[in-house]
Amino acid sequence: MSVAPAAGDRIDGRYLLHEPIGTGGMGVVWRAWDERLQRWVAVKCARLDDDRATRRLMGEARNAGRLHHPNIVGVFDYVDEGTTCWIVMEYVPSRSLAQLMAERGPLAPEEAGSIGCQIADALVKSHGAGVVHGDVTPENILVTDEGVARLTDFGISRALWNDVTQSATGSVRGKPRYLAPEVAKGQPAGQKADVFSLGASLFAAVEGQSPYGEAEHLMTYLARAGEGHIEPALRAGQLTGPLAELLEVEPRNRPDAARALKLLRHATPPPAEVQDRIDRVTVDLTHPTIRLGAALRHARDAVTLPMRRRRALAITAVAVVTTGALTAGLVLFGPWNSGGTDGKDGKDTARTDAKPSATAAARAGTIGDERTADPCGLIDAASLSRFGDTVLDPDYGEIDRCDVVVLNNSGDDNADVWVDLDSDRDTFDTVQKTRLVPGTQLTVVTLKRDKEFCERAVLTPDGKQVRVTGHQLDKSAPDPCQLADTATDHVVGVLAHGPVPRRTAAPAAKSLAGLDACTLLDAAELRRLPGVEFANQDRGYGSWACDWSSDGDGEREVQIQFSRDNSLDGDDGTLVNVAGTKSYYTANDVEDDSCTVRTPHQTYTDSVGERTTEILQLTVYAPEPTGQLCDSAAEFAAVVVKNIAKELAER
Repeated sequence: MSVAPAAGDRIDGRYLLHEPIGTGGMGVVWRAWDERLQRWVAVKCARLDDDRATRRLMGEARNAGRLHHPNIVGVFDYVDEGTTCWIVMEYVPSRSLAQLMAERGPLAPEEAGSIGCQIADALVKSHGAGVVHGDVTPENILVTDEGVARLTDFGISRALWNDVTQSATGSVRGKPRYLAPEVAKGQPAGQKADVFSLGASLFAAVEGQSPYGEAEHLMTYLARAGEGHIEPALRAGQLTGPLAELLEVEPRNRPDAARALKLLRHATPPPAEVQDRIDRVTVDLTHPTIRLGAALRHARDAVTLPMRRRRALAITAVAVVTTGALTAGLVLFGPWNSGGTDGKDGKDTARTDAKPSATAAARAGTIGDERTADPCGLIDAASLSRFGDTVLDPDYGEIDRCDVVVLNNSGDDNADVWVDLDSDRDTFDTVQKTRLVPGTQLTVVTLKRDKEFCERAVLTPDGKQVRVTGHQLDKSAPDPCQLADTATDHVVGVLAHGPVPRRTAAPAAKSLAGLDACTLLDAAELRRLPGVEFANQDRGYGSWACDWSSDGDGEREVQIQFSRDNSLDGDDGTLVNVAGTKSYYTANDVEDDSCTVRTPHQTYTDSVGERTTEILQLTVYAPEPTGQLCDSAAEFAAVVVKNIAKELAER
């Protein structure tokens, strides 16, 4: 027999229970402290001997975990402890709409309308992702002191592709006071039922009673719902018209969530201070709490991305990720300082580019200052959980990139999806379609699938772009285009409400992330490759990449790129000594007539506890014999390594 949870219990070795804060569909909800990520969370549990509660809890984790929206309480984690399973959620200091009604009596139409607009917006997101909530009630609408409303408790929600719409006993789900008439008659709860329940909740908020009136027995409400008996609104003011439409008895005459949102906004637009608070909700609150598996790092086969050589910067091949001995000296701090200091005296020794302007930072959808933009703020492991167990990999590949890895049933890497940020927009050759995201200045470009890769691009209003790539690692893996589309929806959802989230710290003093790649070679040093002109310089995103090319045909080029991997060893190419450091070169890895040298810079522990190696990657392009080309690449790499050491020593 399982023991009831108590304050002081530690769940999964990291969530310390503090006190109960409410009651959910499966039992008590606790406030808990996440000792790993140092933040408050809310957790609720189900005993594993209660099959129905367990199924509901898992369903809630899967359905709500796919949704990222400032008006939906985020789901971070699902923990199975053998006798008990737990769902870990965002902790939102708030009161439910039901509590507000009990404490204050009926709400003013303006306040109820503001809450209604926000929950309607949440339903637009939920329905767009194929999830019906099924239990929109005042108890499941949380309201903060600032007036921000959040929809919670997806315990009886269902995905639209799931045929299960009722419990095993065939009983009607939901609270009769707010139940849609068609559901009361035994029909499946659809999207229009959520809209009715929202209308019923708002009716109760302003009128002080259910739209079915007051009754002593719940079955009376159920009977009135089945009959379509709706009380007239007497206190609703400007909400009277919208509520009448939301409470239409016939679902076919009832608006969908998008139309309901427009009706409510027109009648009662949210106050400016509330909308500002909503707009400032960032993914810092809804980042997933990742269940770290043993196979966090990618054990990928060597693959090459579809070539996208362009004038701004040559995009290199994906580096081979292997296991092996680390060749760099150990430097046990992350590339981004937790406090922005590195020196013993506590002074800030890190360096960043200028802060973004207030105008750029305020514009929804913009990338803004490249070095402070956080690509991990745009991708969410929980939103991809329908494809399998997912883990965030924040430190792989280029510095402007962030990955989510999908694991198979054995815990091995099965698929990968990542976002990376670009200073310039590409000219695409394989466009299937483009679409403008309604209500935003974002454009989504859908590209044709290329074997195991599938790409999307989100064009931002500041002339830049966010690239989203799905990668299938095995034939049994999820479709890469479905991965890319799901991740793109999340990117758009974040950017629709603000700019790209900011990194929480400056680069550590010794990190490549704090350097400018374009300062590491000068005109004299570039003469090693005749024809390359120092003036023909192209600066990559964040100045973490730079290339110099020859005039005219541009067939001669030297490129520097900062990257990250879990290690470097013999599987990464042929061993070469670069300024006293074991490095590896590969010929024609990026394209014909090229040679790439990869040199480890430092090794650190990243934000999820994994060892990561920063890499200087230098590529030379020229129509020369391979041996001569690779000798040139090694010589350039040696010069760059020495210049890096000199610059860091001068700080």
